[in-house]
Amino acid sequence: MNQQALSAFIWSVADLLRGDYKQADYGKVILPFTVLRRLDCVLEPTKEAVLAEHAAKTAQGMNPEPFVLRKAGQTFYNTSKLDMRKLMGDQDNIAQNLFAYIQAFSPDVRDVFERFEFAVQVDRLAKAGLLYQVTEKFARIDLHPSKVDNHQMGLVFEELIRKFAELSNETAGEHFTPREVIRLMVNLLFVEDDAILSKPGVVRTIYDPTAGTGGMLSVAGEHLVEHNDKASLVMYGQELNPESYAICKADMLIKGQDVANIVFGNTLSDDGHPHEKFDYMLSNPPFGVEWKKVEKAVRTEHESQGFNGRFGPGLPRVSDGSLLFLMHLLSKMRPAVDGGSRFGIVLNGSPLFTGGAGSGESEIRRYVLENDLVEAIVALPTDMFYNTGISTYVWVLSNRKPAHRKGKVQLIDASSFWRKMRKSLGSKRKEMGDDDIATVTKLFGGFHAAKLATVLDADGNETARRVVLEGEQSPGAPEGGKVRLAPLSLVFPNEAFGYRTITVERPLRDDRGRIVLGERGKNKGKPQADSALRDTENVPLSEDVVAYFRREVLPHAGDAWIDHEKTRVGYEIPFNRHFYVFEPPRPLAEIDADLKQVTDRILTMIRELSA
Repeated sequence: MNQQALSAFIWSVADLLRGDYKQADYGKVILPFTVLRRLDCVLEPTKEAVLAEHAAKTAQGMNPEPFVLRKAGQTFYNTSKLDMRKLMGDQDNIAQNLFAYIQAFSPDVRDVFERFEFAVQVDRLAKAGLLYQVTEKFARIDLHPSKVDNHQMGLVFEELIRKFAELSNETAGEHFTPREVIRLMVNLLFVEDDAILSKPGVVRTIYDPTAGTGGMLSVAGEHLVEHNDKASLVMYGQELNPESYAICKADMLIKGQDVANIVFGNTLSDDGHPHEKFDYMLSNPPFGVEWKKVEKAVRTEHESQGFNGRFGPGLPRVSDGSLLFLMHLLSKMRPAVDGGSRFGIVLNGSPLFTGGAGSGESEIRRYVLENDLVEAIVALPTDMFYNTGISTYVWVLSNRKPAHRKGKVQLIDASSFWRKMRKSLGSKRKEMGDDDIATVTKLFGGFHAAKLATVLDADGNETARRVVLEGEQSPGAPEGGKVRLAPLSLVFPNEAFGYRTITVERPLRDDRGRIVLGERGKNKGKPQADSALRDTENVPLSEDVVAYFRREVLPHAGDAWIDHEKTRVGYEIPFNRHFYVFEPPRPLAEIDADLKQVTDRILTMIRELSA
């Protein structure tokens, strides 16, 4: 059964719930029952062996848990004689038997169903007379990994969550990230470490502080196994949404991961892994979401711990907390002497440029650039995410840059690398194909500067596109057509994004136009500044401030001076400005000819009407 058919089948349970449940509450029933059936199917082949082992070790007075886990071949177990199919044999006691079955799971699985508040839903279904029908519906489907693999199951959960989020007007994108975006991010994380990750028995850690249903961790694990089936990726995560956390934890259980590494709670106010450092990290924090709820905890940590805490560089404005997650990930980087770390984080456009010199955002950008932590920033196509159509960017940061990347930042504009989806999913109308992901990965992995050549025919229609690496020849133009070149990958020194904001003062004048001088202190005898005429200028770090002032200011205001005490250093990354290509308008004679043609046609029509 493919993913769409399976999702449709599970979704048909909603027909049973209609009337007794609001649409927004369907997920409270369908999600935990789907998880339960998945776990039920996973344990089915070893059920009899587990029961026999549990009975034998209990009779011997031994703790049966380690023996039962070995027999189950999983990191969880169930010691009840019941399973979902056997529950169907006693319709009158379905609720009590279902509770008993849940309680017979190992503690981690019971925690999953507590997060779902499953007991509340079982009682509600029983009172509505629907419990047996719903259970029977799920008992009929086979969710064993041999029929539905882990990757497919993850897609099923994401599809269901998206549907429920749409019905309840929630933001589906808060719970998961499109798989092709994750694949791109994972490629960018691993591409420079091919040699290390190819070694037999290599073990690495990966962390997602906004884990959702665990999609990022799962794709990273699948990617590494495809690359080297002798490698091992130990997964860590934290998630705030109870249902997403429950699904993530269940998924990690089935994959054999240590679910103690998946923590419930708010990453910003209550770090679930306070003393851990990781090899790789991934995150897609919520875009443009305020952090007022955790403001007190965050400010306290910033003020009391400084750079010994997570938020030393500065604090962004309360209206958008995405840069807090970036700083949180910085604090989780393994020291460079111990092998270092690399992480990828999805952010909207705001963290690139919001905030002037001295602001929290600028200070955070200053910290990561002056410490040479930013490897690359990749612009994604718009309409890629389920809950927003805005521009998004993948930042790749590392404290173990290879020598050829040191002191530099690569910007890649992948905003044109997409194909239209056959069917939109919320705000998601575009997706990146495998070729698109491979192209971006190659540009990043090879640290290439490149242009995108678009070949246009005589009618202006696109006939081909080609990536032209630095030093390569661009394709020739067809007869009557042309080739349009646009920057695709650019490399800049870190300081290219820095500037000094200087304060330009003009003298205060009295009613007669005479300059007013200071009468006391260090300004005695010096011209007083007129605050109404005060202005600021941003001078690139690569330029001499005095030379800039003489060239750009003094010719227009000969009495101006710089107040050096107010000079501030700022950083911004004007991504779009670097990739803007000016296209000159058509020749004036051509435009005039078109206008004359239209005007003549209108005059002809008027004459015909008046005839």
